[in-house]
Amino acid sequence: MVDIFTIKKRSDVMSRIKAKDTKPEIVLRKALHKKGLRFRLHVKKLPGKPDIVLTRYRTIIQVRGCFWHKHSCLDGHIPKSRREYWEPKLLHNKQRDAIVDAALRRAGWTVIVVWECKIEHKKLLQKEINRIHKIIYKRKTIAT
Repeated sequence: MVDIFTIKKRSDVMSRIKAKDTKPEIVLRKALHKKGLRFRLHVKKLPGKPDIVLTRYRTIIQVRGCFWHKHSCLDGHIPKSRREYWEPKLLHNKQRDAIVDAALRRAGWTVIVVWECKIEHKKLLQKEINRIHKIIYKRKTIAT
C-alpha cells in the first residue's frame, strides 16, 4: 500500500507518537487501579524506566505497542516502504526490550509484558488483568 503522506508529513506524524502515557497504557492502568492495585509510573531508578511498577509485589508491567516492539500479531509487521530504515530500528527496539527485561529480572523483579493487541477489547483486557493477578498471587505466595 502506498503511503498517503509525503515523507516530510509522515516524519511529522511519527514524531508525535508518545513514548509514555499511551492509550493502551492508560487503559491498563485504569483497569489495574479499579482492581485495587496501586503502582508507580516510569520509575527512573529502574532499568528502562518501566511503564508500571507494582512495588508491593516487586512486579513490573511493560505495555508494548505491537508495531514499535515487533509483536508477532498483524500489527507487528515491518512497513513495505523504507525497509532499510524500519527493519534495524524495530529490531533494535526488540533487542533493547530483552536487555532491559533481563536486567530487571536479575534485580529480582517479575516482568510482565502486555501487548497492545491483547487489551484493545474489554474481554481481552479482562483476560490480561486475570493473568496479571495470577502472576502476582503466585509470586506473593512464593515470597511468604
